[in-house]
Amino acid sequence: MAGADEAGRGSLAGPLVCAGVLLDYSALRDHRVRPLALLNDSKQVTPEGREELFRAVVACASQIAVRVYPPSVIDRDGLHRTNLRGLREALWGCQPADVCLADGFRLGPLAPPHEAVVDGDTKSAAIAAASIVAKVTRDRCMRRLDALYPAFGFASHVGYITPAHSAVVRERGPSEIHRLSFQALCYAPEAYDARELLEVEA
Repeated sequence: MAGADEAGRGSLAGPLVCAGVLLDYSALRDHRVRPLALLNDSKQVTPEGREELFRAVVACASQIAVRVYPPSVIDRDGLHRTNLRGLREALWGCQPADVCLADGFRLGPLAPPHEAVVDGDTKSAAIAAASIVAKVTRDRCMRRLDALYPAFGFASHVGYITPAHSAVVRERGPSEIHRLSFQALCYAPEAYDARELLEVEA
């Protein structure tokens, strides 16, 4: 069973990370499979729990494939197209598989034969494992990028939009790892201020 998922789709800065995990259930026995009982959508697991599950997935998986796409590729090709490409490549990296599952999206004819599973990271162990691998890989990457761009606080929000992140971008402008194709209010301070004023007046 191969599953694919991504992390960073809704982030304002940093890469999109797609992961695929191949699990051979017939080869998993007792102590090897026990840690996978805690698998869930990565967003529902604590950072410490994700790290523990990451180690368990690495120990149990027959194959792991990770694809990382920087903001320049996302800006050039578009987020959705990049995401579909990443999920396809992650599944191809987990062959041969009897069954391929992708979280939420049909990936088109260039992908291996697969099924799209809505909320798959809560329904499939293989997709949940891919979710964990993608999230942990991306968070580690963002913590390293925090050392290069310390003013933006990437270690805390890992590139997602927060009030503090937006405030820094409005003050300093976007960094080299921000996704400039996103329609973010913090990229246009005057638009942000006007909308804020309208909301206050309403």
